[in-house]
Amino acid sequence: MSRSLLHLSPAETRDLMVSLGAKPFHAKVLREAVFAKGVRTYDEVTSLPATLRARLAEELPILAGREVTRSVSRDDTTKLLIELPSAGDAPPARIETVHIPSRRRDRGATLCVSTQVGCPVGCPFCASGRLGLTRNLDRAELLEQFLRGADLGDLSRVVVMGIGEPLLNLTELEAALTVVREELGIGARKITVSTVGFPRRLDELGPTRPGFQLAISLHSPFDDERGELVPAMAGVPVEDVLAAGDRWFEATGREVTYEYVLLGGFNDTPRHADRLASRLRRRRATVNLIPY
Repeated sequence: MSRSLLHLSPAETRDLMVSLGAKPFHAKVLREAVFAKGVRTYDEVTSLPATLRARLAEELPILAGREVTRSVSRDDTTKLLIELPSAGDAPPARIETVHIPSRRRDRGATLCVSTQVGCPVGCPFCASGRLGLTRNLDRAELLEQFLRGADLGDLSRVVVMGIGEPLLNLTELEAALTVVREELGIGARKITVSTVGFPRRLDELGPTRPGFQLAISLHSPFDDERGELVPAMAGVPVEDVLAAGDRWFEATGREVTYEYVLLGGFNDTPRHADRLASRLRRRRATVNLIPY
């Protein structure tokens, strides 16, 4: 797998600069240029010595992937298909990132990012779920999505709701989100991570007060139907997931959003609405209904 600048932490960037004969402060200059100013080639970082820029351009690309296609809808929502370098003998992998502009001109866009190549959850209504999991993305591959998204316009929110199950790639995701918060300047309350809601993982994570908001993909208030719609959660009672959401709120003080994809004639009946309302009554939460 190709190594890029995005694999390096600020401290590692500083160490690299010193090893190349540059000054420690050059690391800050470079990272500010890339993350805060939108520079994508070393030639543009003219405050760095020319010999250093040439060496970096040869040995350490800023972005390692390539844009394969760009699809733009009538409302200017833009979907990028990005090809990532191959890992070992595996062929190059492809992921999607979606840039969603705000309807208000004074607000930046929302970026939806992926955390895995394929997805292990197996939801039957989701194309990536039917493909299965190929591998996790590393922090550089995650950050590349953010930078490519920022190139399409200012970002005000991030939703980790693309391909994959974020809680199964949490170490790399948290490393990437640290950079997003500290160097791209998007605060924790503007970052939402969507998961199918593994109760044990949420219990371990909540007390650490992670730097994001939580969304749980529910999709049915009935145990048997949810197991059908979210196979990775078959056998886990809906009430256990909701209780984990309650504990998350108690530990973090942040409301949980429950996402509910409306599948016509299957999980969108009055019976479902009544049961969902009864389960969530007296719970501090938001429900996001998503027509399929």
